[in-house]
Amino acid sequence: MKKGLILILSIVMVVCISISATLAYLFVETDPIVNTFVYGDINITLEESDDLDFKMIPGNKIAKDPKVTVKAGSEDCWLFVELTKSDNYGTYLEDYAVSEGWTRLKDGVYYREAKAGDEFYVLANGEAEYANGYVKVKESVTKAQMEAIKTSGMPTLTVKAYAVQKANVATAADAWALVATKGVPTT
Repeated sequence: MKKGLILILSIVMVVCISISATLAYLFVETDPIVNTFVYGDINITLEESDDLDFKMIPGNKIAKDPKVTVKAGSEDCWLFVELTKSDNYGTYLEDYAVSEGWTRLKDGVYYREAKAGDEFYVLANGEAEYANGYVKVKESVTKAQMEAIKTSGMPTLTVKAYAVQKANVATAADAWALVATKGVPTT
């Protein structure tokens, strides 16, 4: 009986080892898939011709051609320009006109949707030498007013450009809120 039990246990052990060995042969493994996450980016430039003459003479147009470029490789974006006039701007200069395609968001702030490689002039096109924009000195400016700006300061028009990713930002107003918070959502 002992021999029979040992024989049966031996057979059971051989069967278990055979099954285990067979199961080991059924194991398989895939190659890993590695996802490398890269960052998106937006790069813009704001340039203006170096050779512009900003001399104020009553009635004269002054060429002013700021241009915003969305650099290659940038993500689609909300593109903004902010035009800030000095307090005395309206005394000496007529209101500027913004180029076609820009939409007013609020006083002095305009936007449009843009993609890599786009470039846009900010001010409205004029004729010939003012083809990329200008401002005009009021004809009513007097010599006395010109003398006064020596102490009060010359009028200025400051142009600044911003870009905010288009992905996951539903509206221009939402994008402008991110400009105000330097890209940090407030909610």
